[in-house]
Amino acid sequence: MSGKLNKGLSGSLINSLWSNRSLIFQMTKRDILSKYKGSAIGVVWSLINPILMLTIYTLVFSVVFKARWGNAAVDQPKTQFAVILFVGMIIHSFLAECLVRAPNLILQHANYVKKVVFPLEILPVVTVLSAIFQSVISGTVLIMAFFVFNGYVHWTLIFAPLVFLPLVILALGLTWLISSLGVYVRDIGQSIGVIVTVLIFLSPVFYPLSALPQWMQSIVLLNPLTYIIEQSRAVIVWGQLPDFLGLAIYSVNALWISYACYFWFQKTRGGFADVI
Repeated sequence: MSGKLNKGLSGSLINSLWSNRSLIFQMTKRDILSKYKGSAIGVVWSLINPILMLTIYTLVFSVVFKARWGNAAVDQPKTQFAVILFVGMIIHSFLAECLVRAPNLILQHANYVKKVVFPLEILPVVTVLSAIFQSVISGTVLIMAFFVFNGYVHWTLIFAPLVFLPLVILALGLTWLISSLGVYVRDIGQSIGVIVTVLIFLSPVFYPLSALPQWMQSIVLLNPLTYIIEQSRAVIVWGQLPDFLGLAIYSVNALWISYACYFWFQKTRGGFADVI
């Protein structure tokens, strides 16, 4: 019975995503454009913002603080710290955007809840795709900057999407879960802001994992961002092959968590209209 239920849910999700692919595309496009509605240059800001941030990181950390990553050699390029830092910021910003928007996602689309035929499960998908768009733009700026600073890019860069994919799966599941909880527990939006702040300091964004004591490394590794940040730096900055086994394990766990969150969303969606 449980197996049939699992197959039914997974089948309904796949069918929903496929049959509503056009709607998902249109809503994602509208969501992206709405962020820059009324501005003179519109979506171009999605490109300008990461360029400005990377420029600031480079000036502050490479020129002012002359920061170096870990026990780096003396001949490490001055811009290296900024690039390494930016990798971590892109990963964190992606998950942060999904989590911060999730609590009010259903509440902001209350008019859709009343429509019996509207597929509410695609709203978190739209949110995640919108966050992916910004991450891709920021990643493009990062790669261009790396080439300008170093004169080359590592061929292992081709594995970057493979490294990023497990986090996308996990983010989608968490968005389903939190968007559902946000309907019933309105205070969750406040707590998510705190959690997002904690995540950035408990992940190796501003420091290398090796700089921490062994006991603290174990704690930081529990952060879902840590492994993805480390693997992203490996393929983008250091030119190393990703840990395929580790990514496979992460992906399996992300799939199960995401599936459980989707199951929760589908079980609780029936009460959305009553609460809203």
